[in-house]
Amino acid sequence: MHTLATVLAAEGDPNPLLPHTSELIVGTVAFVLLFLFLRAKVFPVFEKVYAERHDAIEGGMERAKAAEEDAKETLAQYREQLADARHEAARLREEAREQGTAIIAEMREQAQAEARRLTENAHQQIEADKVQAMAQLRSHVGTLATELASRIVGESLQDDDRQRAVVDRFLDGLEAEASASEASDPSSTGASSTGAARS
Repeated sequence: MHTLATVLAAEGDPNPLLPHTSELIVGTVAFVLLFLFLRAKVFPVFEKVYAERHDAIEGGMERAKAAEEDAKETLAQYREQLADARHEAARLREEAREQGTAIIAEMREQAQAEARRLTENAHQQIEADKVQAMAQLRSHVGTLATELASRIVGESLQDDDRQRAVVDRFLDGLEAEASASEASDPSSTGASSTGAARS
């Protein structure tokens, strides 16, 4: 059984499966022209688009990495600043506590000094009042004693020197008795001094 090509070849007709030489030349020239056109005009556009896309992808990845590094650096700085702020807050609290303790101690010392001053002033005032009371008492008792002695003795004791001598003897006797009683009872002395200190 013969194929169609062998039959046609045997008859001397041209083979339809094989292109003519002119078609082959025209096709080759058209292919070369199309290839040159594509290479000159289309391929550069494709390469440019590919390069831009590649650069965009690579650049985006690099920018993402740079942004990630910046974020890590910013986070580290934030944590460092937060730690510094905590240390500063602790230091300020400690300073405030120390200052408060110092202020309290100073105020306590001032209050104690003021209390001592007031106590000393009170003692001085008491002593001044005591001296004044003793002077008034001497004068009053002197007058009463002079009148009483004048009535008892029956003679006038209006002489100032004599009156003063009598009053002094009388008051000295009273003070001696008071001193003797205080010496014999020390608890009353302590109680009286405690009462004076309290007043």
